[in-house]
Amino acid sequence: MNALALVREVSPSIVRCELTHLAREPIDYQLARDQHAAYIRALESLDCRIEFLPPEPELPDAVFVEDTAVVLDEVAVITRPGAESRRGETDSVTTALARYRPLHSIVPPARLDGGDALRVGQILYVGLSPRTNIAGIEQLARFVELYGYQVHAAPVSGCLHLKSAVTAVADHTLLINPAWVSPRAFAGLKFIEVDPSEPFGANALLIDGQVIHAAEYSRTRGRLRAAGIPVHPVEASELAKAEGGVTCCSLILADSKASRARGR
Repeated sequence: MNALALVREVSPSIVRCELTHLAREPIDYQLARDQHAAYIRALESLDCRIEFLPPEPELPDAVFVEDTAVVLDEVAVITRPGAESRRGETDSVTTALARYRPLHSIVPPARLDGGDALRVGQILYVGLSPRTNIAGIEQLARFVELYGYQVHAAPVSGCLHLKSAVTAVADHTLLINPAWVSPRAFAGLKFIEVDPSEPFGANALLIDGQVIHAAEYSRTRGRLRAAGIPVHPVEASELAKAEGGVTCCSLILADSKASRARGR
């Protein structure tokens, strides 16, 4: 798979990040940068071409670019992040994505974070979470249904985003923390449950049949490997203190789909 990964460097202001479920801890900025660089190398090892978005030093959470858009093969939807402090992040993402996709935008009173949108085939499961409301889910549905997608709401509790609780790790297979989202929301799919000692271990980034996963969750990683799923561990401890995970730090676009979407 030839893919494009949009990423943004870690902001020095990340120490002022938004937090919902975690107590604030000191974040080692240089270590966060080093871990982010290793994450980018992991993307490159999976044949992703890297494109850096403009830095946003005054926006603490700007490294978590996934929350600014929902990107599908045919279209991208620019979100309206649930945290007001993050809404300035979408301008540069809009400019970047306009080269690759037709765009729609979420508007008030809707709130939607990209970390709440999980695509499985032609279905988008969207978390009803602290950052995404019903209006956001309804607006997203109106946009993507034009392209043949269905949208299913999935309430989450105890975590920030749907993808904190569940992510795709293979065809029709999800990695899930059932304490934070009910498996009943995903009828017909297979599940691998996180190790109970690693509640944050459900966040994984699937690229062309392989998974990038936070190195800190070794027991859950063992479950993935036991299921035959290739796993690339990356250290992510510092960004985890900002309630970030491995899906949060990139927007992945298939290059061929990107070109066709813009008529190139």
